[in-house]
This record gives sequence, C-alpha cells and structure tokens, in this order.
Amino acid sequence: MPNGDNWQSDVMRDLRGGTPQQPAPEQQQQQGAGDPGQPGSPAQGPAPAYGYPQQQAYGDPSGQYQQQGYAGQQQYAEQQQYGQQQQHAEQQQYTEQQQHYAEQQQYAEQQQYAEQQHYAEQQQHAARQQAQARPQQAPAARRGTPDSRPVLDKRIASAALKPRRGEAFSARALRAVRRTVASSAAREVADTAATAEVLQQAVTTGRQIAVTSIRGGSGKTTVAALLTATYAHYRQDPVLAVEADPALGSLPLRLGAESLRWTTGDLAALVEPQMSLLDVTGYLVQLPGNAWLLPGSQGQVGAMLDTKGYERVMVALRRYFGVTVVDCETLPAEVARTALSAAQARVLTVPATLEGVASTRAVLEWMRNLPRHVLASTVVVLTEVTPHPGLDLDKATEELTAAGVTVAVLPYDRHLAAGGTIRTDLLARATRQSATRLAADVFQLSQKQR
Repeated sequence: MPNGDNWQSDVMRDLRGGTPQQPAPEQQQQQGAGDPGQPGSPAQGPAPAYGYPQQQAYGDPSGQYQQQGYAGQQQYAEQQQYGQQQQHAEQQQYTEQQQHYAEQQQYAEQQQYAEQQHYAEQQQHAARQQAQARPQQAPAARRGTPDSRPVLDKRIASAALKPRRGEAFSARALRAVRRTVASSAAREVADTAATAEVLQQAVTTGRQIAVTSIRGGSGKTTVAALLTATYAHYRQDPVLAVEADPALGSLPLRLGAESLRWTTGDLAALVEPQMSLLDVTGYLVQLPGNAWLLPGSQGQVGAMLDTKGYERVMVALRRYFGVTVVDCETLPAEVARTALSAAQARVLTVPATLEGVASTRAVLEWMRNLPRHVLASTVVVLTEVTPHPGLDLDKATEELTAAGVTVAVLPYDRHLAAGGTIRTDLLARATRQSATRLAADVFQLSQKQR
C-alpha cells in the first residue's frame, strides 16, 4: 500500500519497477524540512499535486503575497467604483442644483412679469377713472354734464326692415361666372394690394379730410361714413370721424353708434393741450374697429357750432389720430369753408344729375379764389342716387376734370339707398371697390400737403 504521507514517490517507484532513489543530502534536507515523518525535521505539508509542482507563487510558498495582491486589486476596484459613484452623485447633485436654480429664475421672472402687468393694469385703471371723472367735473362748472341719448328711438328702430344686399343675387352670380371665365383674380389681388399699400402709409402729422356738398341728399354723410370705415379697416393708428354738421346730422346712425353724450361744441369748451389720448377718448363714441366718433349734436334742433370752437377742437385732436374725416355742413356755410381751408384733402359730393353737375361747375369756379392747393387736393364724387341716372357719367367726368379736380363715381347701391347703419359686408362689390379707391386717392392727395 502506498504511504499516505508520500504517495507520489511510491507510485513512481511502482511504475518504474525499482526502489526509490535516495535524494541528495540537500534535497533530503529540503524535504525533511517539511516532512513530519522524518526524525528531527520540521513539519512539512503535503507535496504539490502531480503536474503542478509550482502551483503556489514562486518565492511565496504560502501564497501570502498573491493573496495580498488580489486583495489590493479588489480594494483598488472598490475605490474606483466608489469614486465613480461619488462623481455620478456629484454630477446628479449639480444637475439638480442647476435645474432648481433655473426654476427659481423662471419663477422670479414670472413674478416680475406679473407684478409689471398688475402695475400696468392699475395705471390704466387709474387713468380710466381719471378720464371718466374729468368729463363729470370739468363741465359741471361750465354747462353741466349732458345726458346720454340713444341715436335712434327703439320704437322707430323697430320699423326698420332687414338690411338688403347692395346688389341682387343674379348680379352676384353673373359676376362670379365672369370672374371664373376671365381668370382676373390675379389682377384683382394685385390692385387690392397696391391700394392697401397706399392706405397704410405712415403719417408724420394727422391728416384731416373734409367732406362737404352743395346741397342736401347728395350722399355727403354716406361718403364720410364709407371713408371712415375704410381707413379704420386698413390703418393701425386711430381714426376719428367728426360731425361738424349740427343740423340733425345722420353720421352716428350711418356708423352704427348706439348712444351719444358729448358733442363737438361741448368738447371745444373742455379740450386742453395736456390731455392724453385716454383722456380725449373719454369724450368720444367708440366704433367697431379702431375708429372713434365725435357727434355734432344729440338729435336736437338748434345745436350750434362756431368757427372758433371747430378750430379749437381740430387743432387739439389732430395729434391723436392718424386720419380724421370731417362731415361738414353744405356750402357755403362758414364752418364748411373753414374746414375746406384747414384740411389736407377735400371731398365734394355731387348727385349724378344734370343739375348737380351744373351746380358743381359753379362751386369749382368759386374755389378758384381759395389758395391754389385747395382745388388741386379736391376730389369730386358723383353719387348715383337712382339705379339708372339720366346722365352720361363719362362726359360729366370729363367736364369736371377739366376744372382741375379729380373725379370719382360711387355707383348705386341698394344697401346704401335704404339708409340706416352701413354694413360693409352687404355692400355691392363695385361699391366696395369704388369706396376703397376713393379713400386711397384722397389719402394720397392729403400726403402732398403739410
């Protein structure tokens, strides 16, 4: 049986078939140093396994240094992992701090913006209260605060029929077919864009446009209302309509105002140079869009407006509004003549009749005595008051143009002829185009004057 302490030597001896060789004295000494079976030798552990005589580290019989090296690598790896975890935690903390700082900044900006909005609202509210208080305090010492009156009595308004369109359905359908066949949409768009460019030109000082006539029933107030609506539609600055015709004028009704309080004569006694736009609009009637109205009367007979009062109002309001359309009295009234002289452009409405053209020639001859620029910046509007006027419009236009003025034609429109509030969406297409071109021509003439 092989020896349990040195079984490898026994196996080798049996395989070789001989006695085991005696090791050298140095080997015996080395072997005896770890063989507990040899007398006088220190204890020796079991021999290395077959084929792995150097399983343990060279020069490290007990594997202590190898274990220490592995432990160092393990410790280094743990330190690396801990360092990465620390770095990731720091980055995450930094990101959270940045996000928290950004949220604080955003919250601070929102708070600041909210405070600014609140302050602006308070300022506007205070200014609005001040503007509302002024009309009640200032006139109290002079003539008292007038009561608000409706433009049209409810019982009378109930008698009105549903507004009609400016042209019949058959005419609209025929025009649509012609437009499709002729393919004129591109040209119409180009013309509309060119007209809009003229109407949107900036102004250095407010432009005043006076509208007058030589007799009643010529469409003077209708033209003034159409010009006001056109400028308010195309322009970004405020537009003002002034009724300088206190003799029961219908401009508020045509523009769709519901009630009236302050008139041109009242404002002449109240207006002050230091007033702001917010103060001034407290006395005006706000219209749809960016337009305002200063009526000439409250529907009462006997309202008066003198030349000095008109001049005071127009000089004070000129700097607040880009365009001011003035509905004047019929010629040769004193205020109408003052308005024609002070305005940058003038519109003279004439009924498209034989009598109207003949009277207009006489008025143009009278206007030659005024400064030269007055006649050059005047547009004569022939208004068709009936569907089939007994007048050759081309010959009439040629005759009036020879007098040195621009001539335009406002065609007959069922919606305008019915009276009441003007709704631009119900106007005939030809009427809208004529009104827009007229507004552009008049505004372009006003830009040439100081």
